Amino acid sequence: MFAAQTALYAGSLYGLSKTWYKNPLVQFRIIDDSHEWKQLDKLGHLYTAYQISRHTTQMYTWTGISKRQAVIYGAISGFFFQTPIEILDGFSSDYGFSPGDMVANVLGPVLFAGQVLVWDDIRIQPKFSFHYTSLAQQRPELLGSNKAERWLKDYNGQTYWFSWSPRSFFPGSAWPAWLCVSAGYGIHDMVAGETGKSIELGYRPYRQYYLSLDVDLTKIKTRSKFVRTMGFMFNSLKVPAPALEISRKGFAFHPLYY
Repeated sequence: MFAAQTALYAGSLYGLSKTWYKNPLVQFRIIDDSHEWKQLDKLGHLYTAYQISRHTTQMYTWTGISKRQAVIYGAISGFFFQTPIEILDGFSSDYGFSPGDMVANVLGPVLFAGQVLVWDDIRIQPKFSFHYTSLAQQRPELLGSNKAERWLKDYNGQTYWFSWSPRSFFPGSAWPAWLCVSAGYGIHDMVAGETGKSIELGYRPYRQYYLSLDVDLTKIKTRSKFVRTMGFMFNSLKVPAPALEISRKGFAFHPLYY
């Protein structure tokens, strides 16, 4: 178990280093980046730490330890997986060690473990969706020069969601357990980390809030172990669905948002 986790961890760090850190490392420094990207990147850290906790917990359950132990070990893994990345950021000339990122790295595992330990269930689930935007073409060195990099770097195309089923909070209701309500957050016209810099470049950055429906793939009843496994794996992604957007531009309805 530990060997597999270490191998996966090392491979992920190697891939990230090739995609993200392209300049020589410098002396360690701390920066306050809480004002950048309208805090969307902090949700990204929370989401990633949460999902790592969720998946490693599932792996630990296969070892035969108790559910409580698996959840605790998974949450610890979710936090420590992110920590070396923050240290690498501290030595990067482009970034720097971010206390705000570390706080988000803690909140993700806490959100996961807290729900399981208190409710013995996951009622609120962070999810992710992405769509390509033309903004990456304006600053490919920052927002990504190819499709793989843009998934990671173009925050304008990222939306982070929190999905929950009313059935989880009201067990006696007729609402289907698999059907969720989902609240999302995104940004647009950010071609720099700072809002002021984006404005200087001729853009008007703004926040986007969404209300949509989602599907909890783990709550779909099936006898197939393969289908259940796929449901668990892909439950980290928001299912495309109609969505209502609220922003400084007013209200907008998307027949199918992803």
